[in-house]
Amino acid sequence: MTTASSITRFVFVGTYNQSLPPSEGMARGIAVYRIDPSSGELSLSSTSPDVPDPSYLAVHPRQPWLYAVSERTEGGVSAFAVDPQTGRLAALNQQPSHGASPAHISIDQSGRWVLTANYATGQITVLPIQDGGSLGPATTTVQHEGHSVHPQRQQGPHAHYITADPDNRFVHVADLGLDAIMSYRFDQEAGTLAPADQPSVAMQPGAGPRHIAFHPGGSFAYVINELDSTIVACEYDATRGFLSPIQRESTLPPDFCGESTTAAIRISPSGQFVYGSNRGHDSLAIFAIDPASGRLSSIGRASTQGQTPRDFNIDPIGTFLFAANQKSNTIVSFRIDQESGWPSPTGHVVEVMSPSCVTFGSWR
Repeated sequence: MTTASSITRFVFVGTYNQSLPPSEGMARGIAVYRIDPSSGELSLSSTSPDVPDPSYLAVHPRQPWLYAVSERTEGGVSAFAVDPQTGRLAALNQQPSHGASPAHISIDQSGRWVLTANYATGQITVLPIQDGGSLGPATTTVQHEGHSVHPQRQQGPHAHYITADPDNRFVHVADLGLDAIMSYRFDQEAGTLAPADQPSVAMQPGAGPRHIAFHPGGSFAYVINELDSTIVACEYDATRGFLSPIQRESTLPPDFCGESTTAAIRISPSGQFVYGSNRGHDSLAIFAIDPASGRLSSIGRASTQGQTPRDFNIDPIGTFLFAANQKSNTIVSFRIDQESGWPSPTGHVVEVMSPSCVTFGSWR
């Protein structure tokens, strides 16, 4: 009998392996690590260095398949089969992302569709997952239009994150350039998108929405804003796909005067805590979630033990948090206190050139 503790668990790390010096030609592309479930230590299992700038990854929820964007001017999406025993990746195929510099990729709840967000040119795309895990041609591409107030960062649309909601009825997109969450009704049979009855939700002018995290209970969602370093708590009406902002909190301490932007946002599997990463302050902002109202209470800020935490992630059990410090080229392991939510360094650190994404996979 296979127990949960006997399942081999992997951490997949995306990187910038071509476009960002000094990582150019030195980063591993996609690096695959095994997790020690007792200590949180990572050990390198394999690499796929030939993928150009695989900055963000998505693992299929049920099958040993992995998908990666290539954050290049000629944006692409690659599909891989994963060896469940070794984590080694075997290339299946590639498709264009139909936009420049795709910065995010996710898989819908049915496991039938890959969703991508093209940052530089503001398009979102839906691609079908075929038998065997390869990708078919896009079924839908939507072009965002407009701009906001920041003179450099918001001259046009910049789709930065795309996700299906927990019921798989709506797709929501954080567009940094528009200061808005764009919402679409999702036809999961045809793989098409149509504007929802509430087609957009405005964030504060100049906020720069970057990522979204849905609460496990489905009634709340949290938006992290890159440019003004805030998290916005929202009530979520799953029937209509409506997001309603209820609270806005800074991720930075009140006395911080330096330059900092946010990056990733994650919710603990228990639904008790939300975390957001600060690049500049180089920390994780930690908040407790009120289970009834969804409102946030600040717990504090924990150092990521490195520079520029572009991404971090919490293992599916909720025991360990892994922070990807892009500028200091490290993945740092933390153990999460289950009562307080506080992450403490385990002492385990691995060197990875320009890490940009951390995600997990395990198969029996």
